[in-house]
Amino acid sequence: MQETKQSVLTIENQNKISMTGVGAVDSFSDTVIVLAVNGKRVQIAGTGLKVLSFSEGSGNFAASGQVHSVKYGERGGGLKKLLKS
Repeated sequence: MQETKQSVLTIENQNKISMTGVGAVDSFSDTVIVLAVNGKRVQIAGTGLKVLSFSEGSGNFAASGQVHSVKYGERGGGLKKLLKS
């Protein structure tokens, strides 16, 4: 059985994002970042996005840029919007 880690998502002034409990950065560009979190997928969309840091050991992730939306859902399945500007 896979252990589920707690994850916390923080968005500051819609231009800095941090998250704990991240297992992997699946893909990233200046408009979309896709993270794996406890077997689920988190998609961050925006403009000028940059991955600032990611530690696979601790699961800490940070990025900057203008965040437009955050979607969360099953890998390979539909995503639910958490934030939309």
